[in-house]
Amino acid sequence: MFFPLDWTMILLIPGIILAMYAQGKVQTTFHKYSKVISKRGITGAETARRILDGYGLHDVQIEMTGGQLSDHYDPRSRKVRLSNDVYRGSSLASLGVAAHEVGHAIQHDTGYAPLHIRNSIIPVTRIGSTLSFPLLLIGLFMGIPSLAQLGVLLFTGVVLFQIITLPVEFNASSRALAILDQEGFLSGEELKGTKKVLDAAALTYVAAALMAALNLLRLLIISGMLGGRRD
Repeated sequence: MFFPLDWTMILLIPGIILAMYAQGKVQTTFHKYSKVISKRGITGAETARRILDGYGLHDVQIEMTGGQLSDHYDPRSRKVRLSNDVYRGSSLASLGVAAHEVGHAIQHDTGYAPLHIRNSIIPVTRIGSTLSFPLLLIGLFMGIPSLAQLGVLLFTGVVLFQIITLPVEFNASSRALAILDQEGFLSGEELKGTKKVLDAAALTYVAAALMAALNLLRLLIISGMLGGRRD
């Protein structure tokens, strides 16, 4: 179905292009460095455990999870979940991703403010991502600007979440690279390869933030034009 304001989809083109590039970049970079085995030959799971223990986080568990690039830290259960390739792998990519997720556990333990803010707005973000577009469409069809504007307001929470995610992810990667270097897990050219993996992953978050911001701009235009017609 087509709407009179479909021209606003043009605004999303830069975000779509960046998202496609970022997805391809992270896949190819991870694949490349997943074939380069670290000199120490330890696995991602072993790396994560040693770093956690070194920071006194003995209660944080490490689990293997399904999927590819599905690695994450769960602050509610205090578990670092690593995909099979990362958990069992000894590559530069495996160690980098494992250390990155441990970086989130360290952020959690030290009370890193952006992580705390991001976690606190997750419920609002879930509501916004579910209801914002339906409310906007209902407002458009029924000619109710206030309803459309409520949808825009809810989506603002989604944009805020994506923006706050950026320093959280950048900081986790910085921590990971510093620890891998200082603790002797990787060195020299190995660190450069691992940095490329983490930088590629970071680009996906930049793309997500840009897409969210462009969508918000699009919704503001649509709701504003609806309000203008009512006036």
